[in-house]
Amino acid sequence: MKNDPRLITKALRRHINGTLIVVLSLVFLQTVSAVQAETVLKKASFVPQWLPQAQFAGYMVALEKGFYREVGLDLTLMVGGPGKPPFVLLGSGEATFCTDWLSNGIEKRASGHRVVNLAQVVQRSALMLVAKKKSGIEHPRDLNGKNVGLWAGQFYLQPMAFFRKYDIKVNIIPNYSSVSIFLKGGVDAMSAMWYNEYHTILNSGLNSDDLSLFFFSRVGLNFPEDGIYCLEETFRADPGLCERFVRASLEGWLYAFDNQEEAIQIVMKHAEAAHTGTNKAHQRWMLARMKDLIIPDEDKSSLGKLEPADYALVADILKDFRLIDAIPQFEDFYRGPR
Repeated sequence: MKNDPRLITKALRRHINGTLIVVLSLVFLQTVSAVQAETVLKKASFVPQWLPQAQFAGYMVALEKGFYREVGLDLTLMVGGPGKPPFVLLGSGEATFCTDWLSNGIEKRASGHRVVNLAQVVQRSALMLVAKKKSGIEHPRDLNGKNVGLWAGQFYLQPMAFFRKYDIKVNIIPNYSSVSIFLKGGVDAMSAMWYNEYHTILNSGLNSDDLSLFFFSRVGLNFPEDGIYCLEETFRADPGLCERFVRASLEGWLYAFDNQEEAIQIVMKHAEAAHTGTNKAHQRWMLARMKDLIIPDEDKSSLGKLEPADYALVADILKDFRLIDAIPQFEDFYRGPR
């Protein structure tokens, strides 16, 4: 019985099966460990300079579609807006990345804040003056002596440069984003963003034929607006992190433009969570205008790039108006796509 071949065969099978199970278990554990190592995500946070709206659709889309995760980022999308200055949140470490206007970025850098521009997303200025033709305003010089509502801060510089360019003297009425003062006749003209307040004015009952539009970008005063920023120390410590964030963000913008209705659904999800009180029609208009501003003339080769000539224009006017003492070197300020 001791040498029964059948018993020997059974014993060998048990031994082989046991060994195989151990080997397969080890292979499985090694595979799981390798996958976990490859999917460890780097935490980062991003704050736009205003409340959720289609002005920032690309970032919301990149988050919802998993583009940030695909490049290894575990991104927290913060809600921007009043009381949340982007560069202050960068400096405190609450945000890794932010968006803000080029003019603001240059001013911060010139004042000693070590911020760097990683991508100039918006290539063309959307800021404009809207006037009523019935006020006798059809040309820039017709604004002379008129009441003009202007916003403060970074929105103030282009209108003032515009008035100086055309040697215009106006009565400036401080305004705080509402179009009511314009609609009720309190001012003859006012600041507006093409993708936002202008559409609100149209929806309030005025026709485009009733209005005169003065786009600063069309009179030699193009100030590229929303760019992506981080601290210089963040860029120096991990340039790959910065490059991946920019790449995923730009991919989000391209996806949003190619899939606008899906993008609007995503924007509305974030807008409703923040209780902004907007609607799909307004966000649809805004997203279409953002495409015009981010990819002017459908030229994708300029996507995310900051042109030295645009930088020089904005910086020179900041210096002319004594908002900065010296112009930061372009190479120190801009670290984005070339």
